[in-house]
Amino acid sequence: MASEHILYEPDERPPFLAAAGLGLQAIITMLAVITAYVTIIVRAGGQSDSYMSWALFSAFAVSGIATILQSFRVWRFGAGYTFATAPSAAFIVICATALIEGGPAMMPTLIIVSTLFQFALTARLSLLRRVITPTVSGTVLLLLAATSILAVFGTLSDTIVGAPAVGAPIVAALTLVVMLGLRLYASPSLQQWTPIIGIGVGCAAAAALGLYDFQGVIEAPLIGIPQYAWPGIDLNLGVAFWALLPGFVVVSLAATINMIGEGIAVQRVSWRRRRATDFRVIQGAINAVGIGNLLAAFLGTIPNAIYPTNAARTLLTGVAARHVGIYGGVLLIVLALIPKLTAFLVAIPSPIIAAFVIVVLGLMFVEGMRMIVQDGIDARKAAVVGVSFWLGMGFHLKMIFPELLTGFWGTLLGNGVTTGSVVAILLTFLLELSAPRRRRLEVPLDYSALPSIDEFLRSFASGIGWNESSTERLRSVGEETLSSLIQGDSVSESDGRRLAITARLSEETAELEFLATSDEGDNLEDRIAYLSELTEAPDEREISFRLLRHYASSIQHRKYHNIDIVTVHVEGTR
Repeated sequence: MASEHILYEPDERPPFLAAAGLGLQAIITMLAVITAYVTIIVRAGGQSDSYMSWALFSAFAVSGIATILQSFRVWRFGAGYTFATAPSAAFIVICATALIEGGPAMMPTLIIVSTLFQFALTARLSLLRRVITPTVSGTVLLLLAATSILAVFGTLSDTIVGAPAVGAPIVAALTLVVMLGLRLYASPSLQQWTPIIGIGVGCAAAAALGLYDFQGVIEAPLIGIPQYAWPGIDLNLGVAFWALLPGFVVVSLAATINMIGEGIAVQRVSWRRRRATDFRVIQGAINAVGIGNLLAAFLGTIPNAIYPTNAARTLLTGVAARHVGIYGGVLLIVLALIPKLTAFLVAIPSPIIAAFVIVVLGLMFVEGMRMIVQDGIDARKAAVVGVSFWLGMGFHLKMIFPELLTGFWGTLLGNGVTTGSVVAILLTFLLELSAPRRRRLEVPLDYSALPSIDEFLRSFASGIGWNESSTERLRSVGEETLSSLIQGDSVSESDGRRLAITARLSEETAELEFLATSDEGDNLEDRIAYLSELTEAPDEREISFRLLRHYASSIQHRKYHNIDIVTVHVEGTR
């Protein structure tokens, strides 16, 4: 999907004041989230006020550092996009339980071990490509939007004691109308300021109606760091640790799935011309979150994840520049050192934040639908999406066997995103298991392998009963894909790279998968898409791409660290 309304792509740099203002917009809704999640976990865990102050300070600082790190790509860490990073709701129950069972010193140990699991999973992310598909990721976005909106609706009427009853609907409606008006009718240059203008107008109205609570702002200190209350790290791995570790691992897996979906969505909306998803970006983003979580563990606060509104915010503002993330991260660190400013922003009335989030979650929901449809919807995928979504919502609303689901599992399954994601993955895995068996060939990645590839594809076509013209088309796809991979290679053929090819028949369409040890070459999917925009005669290097586009019905190229995966579909007849 091309995003023609994008004002600044990730590599473009907005003016300083614009970037700083957009950075504030990127984090403004996170402030209340960070405060709320830390407060809930610490209070539920029965910890002291001094630990609360330290955990809040550390959470703001860690979120800022992780958000800055996301804006760069250093080896395998960071995305090079604006990925605002904040504490995840998925960890609330398990972290509170850890504080109760083992105290503030055991929770960091559990975070460290589960983060190491997340690093290992991310390094082998390509192994999950057949179960964490765009359909699954789109379903996760639908669930994130739908489950989050329920909590948002509950805050629309929150006001301070003594405020007029009509104040909440007035400021919420005013904020919503201003934001929608800007989104629908304003020029692109003005649309980038939609959140801050909408929230600013809402705050002015709230102050006039007596809805703004300045007491917390008055009581907060101007500047400072809370009293040092580092809880340490408990290395005594007792019964409580091993009992809680599976829960941390499961929640880390759910958070990883959510981040994959958000990573795909952000890349889809960040460029004026459509680009293929680069899974190295997603691996870098998750690794950056992991670095932040290790830092959170050593500072004694709760773990983070990618904040699930980055793609929707980009759609709303039209700005995808990574410098926005840098300024947003710096602002979070500054806010950690200026409690009074933090208190002022956190005190923004709930109806205003709710109205803003309704717009953002609406865009997120639509983006999830778009991902599902563009992946190609059929009867089986429709069943996966529908069943996963409604089971997730049913468990989230505690309407499915509530009397049987109690205790830890009841709480875990009560998270609709986690439950729906697991159902979507299991159903997709079952579809993969029931699919026709794949045939496999492994050869060197050079032209000497062409006879072996040709014989492999000829044998496969004969086995499925294809006629001669379909067989020739399949063989041509094999030749041109090999040629395209070699032409895009930045190393010599003698480098020893290997190529594995699998083939299977799916509803009269041959699915070929080419797995090559990776380099930093171009994405074939992007190269082929770019050809349609060229009017001049192609050079010799583009001939293979044009032939491949001609023979194949669809092409998908996924680049991971250490491996390239090209999936080609070829239609044929018997």
